This record gives sequence, structure tokens and C-alpha cells, in this order.
Amino acid sequence: MHLANRMSLLGTESAFEVMAKARALEARGCDVVHLEAGEPNFDTPAHIVEAGQQALADGFTRYGPPVGLPELREAIAEEIAKTRQIDAHPDQVVVTPGAKPIAFYAILALAEAGDEVMYPNPGYPIYESVIRFAGARPVPIPLIEARGFGVDVDHLRDLVTKRTKLIILNSPQNPTGGVISKRDLHAIAEVAIEYQIPVLADEIYSRMVYGDAFHSVAGSEGMADLTIILDGFSKSYAMTGWRVGYGVMPRDLVPHFNRLMINSNSCTAAFTQIAAVAALKGPQDVVDDMIDAFRKRRAIIVQGLNAIDGITCPMPEGAFYAFPNIAGLGKSSAEVADLILNEGHVACLAGSDFGEYGEGYLRLSYANSVENIEKALARIRVCAEKLLSQGR
Repeated sequence: MHLANRMSLLGTESAFEVMAKARALEARGCDVVHLEAGEPNFDTPAHIVEAGQQALADGFTRYGPPVGLPELREAIAEEIAKTRQIDAHPDQVVVTPGAKPIAFYAILALAEAGDEVMYPNPGYPIYESVIRFAGARPVPIPLIEARGFGVDVDHLRDLVTKRTKLIILNSPQNPTGGVISKRDLHAIAEVAIEYQIPVLADEIYSRMVYGDAFHSVAGSEGMADLTIILDGFSKSYAMTGWRVGYGVMPRDLVPHFNRLMINSNSCTAAFTQIAAVAALKGPQDVVDDMIDAFRKRRAIIVQGLNAIDGITCPMPEGAFYAFPNIAGLGKSSAEVADLILNEGHVACLAGSDFGEYGEGYLRLSYANSVENIEKALARIRVCAEKLLSQGR
């Protein structure tokens, strides 16, 4: 078959590729520690599972509204209003199978050939991939370690042109674990308002902030009509396989997202939406316990990485990723990640998988047990010592 040229514009998500390589090693009998996947190693809380099972028994097995069940849209609006301190209404909510479609739809709906979309770099690789697929030009917003992987707002302003149709923000960030400060969010909002540029705020890790309270660009004055909030249930409630995400957006965008849903997914599975209602309205202590566990693992992995010669690691402020600087090892990110996988049997991702500004770093997910994290650190130390000895 002859593929359309646009297919060459789509990238991929390297975590799945590295996972496949790790599984191949395991099939040969190797003990691999998995630090590549952005997936909590916790089970979905029991009351959420029970709600999904009951929904199946109650007949929630048919088509539903393309934008989501009314009861879930209402629960999401209440959650957003509470956590972002903004007015949010059910008719602003679109529920999708996972949160990725919200990013996909926002880019497709707002950008076309010749337009520009600004996105964080290093950043989630799907941003750049879909921007190119839509025919637009990706414009990276550099996230620099010296700034705590924050956004240089003056530089962002300099990047704006008359062709800029969307700004993508991600806070807490994947892969760096960085969090954009409230002050910088307000400054970015001023740029967006001045030039009337919509902002896609990817807030999938909104519950995973270890310092100050979570802040959204949507909370800045004047951003109500310019912000598309992306969030979901995969990370906060350990529901990656349930595929439930959502967007909260200006009302006039909802009909367009509705048509995109109809043309792609029809609707999100009804029983998973009922489970999502239970997630929002049920006990939150399980989420708090999970975040506490991540906080402890964060301290262990950062301390352990900083104790290895040739590696330095800043303390991430959110999400569940460490983003160590491995420039001192004298090899590229890809070379170090390959060595750690093939000889150390630790699966992690090269920082360059997240864009040009990720070169010189690795991404390690600490969504794994303390025992496995400590095992991984010991193996990484051996690999680092080998690289340093080769460089002498």
C-alpha cells in the first residue's frame, strides 16, 4: 500500500519502544527494572473498580453522548471549579478516551498549514508530532535546568508572531518534573491576552505537586475565554488502562470538539465514565497515600542519582519523573540510556526523546517500588563508573 505523506510526520512515544526492548530482554531471562513508563505502579482504587463493574451490570454498555455523560461532566466541572478557583460549567466539558485526544483536537481545530504552535521542549513528544501532522510549524519553548525547567517569559514573548495560533503549557511537566510558578503563569497569561492566543494547559499531573499548591494558567484574570484545560484520571487515580480524560474549554469550542469526537471515537466507554464519577466523588485518601509514596521515592531517587559521579539531578517539584543531567558521563543521552538498558538492565528514556533541549539528560520514572528504585540506582552506578573509566 502507498501511505499518505502525512504519515511520515507522525512521531511516536519512545516509552513504548523502550518497554518492548525491555520485554525482549526479560524473555531472555534478564531481570529488568522498569523506570521508563509514565504509569503509577498502584492498582486502581477498589471503590472505582467496583463502580465500573456495577455500571457494566447496570447496562452502561451502549453509545453515550460524544462529549460525555452528563453526570461525569457535572462532576468534572465541580472539580475544576474547586481546584482552579474558576467558574466551570458542565457544558464546557468534553470527555474523551484518555486525555491525548484533547491535545490532538485542540491542535487540529486551531492550527493549519502555515500556522505556528508553541510547545515546551523538552516536552511530551506527542505535542510536536501532532503539530507537524496538522501541517503547522512547531516552535519550541526551551525549558532550561538553570531556570528550574521554568519558562523564560521574555523569550516566549519574542517567539510570538502573527502566525502563532496556540501555546501549549505543561505543568507539572513531563519529562522534567518542573512546575511553572504562579508568577510566570500570570506573565504568560498576559502575553496570551495581549495577542489573543489560546493556551492548551496540559495539567494531567495537577494532583502531583510536592511544594506549593497547584496553580493553573486558567486562574489568571482574562484567561477564561482563552484556556483549554487538559486533565484526566490516568495518573491521579492509577487508571491508565481505563482511558478517561477530559478537556474544559470555552463554550464555543465544544461543538467543534464534539464533531471531532463523532468523526473519530464516537464516544467514551460509558462504564469507565461511571467509574470516573466514583473517582471524583469517592474517598481521596487513596490518592493522598499514593502522592505520599511518590514523595518518598522522589527523595530516594534524587539522593541516589546525585551520589553517582558524572550525574547530577535537580529535585522535581511535580509529577513522578526524575530528569538527571548526565553530561558528565561524556556520552549522548541515547548512548547512556542504551547502555543502562542493555548492560544494567534498567529501562529509562533518553532526554533527547523529548526534544533537542532534552539532550544530556535521562528521564526516570519513580512510579515503582523503593526496592526496585534502589536496585536500579546500584545498576546505574556501575554503568556510570564504566563510562567514566572509558573516558580517562
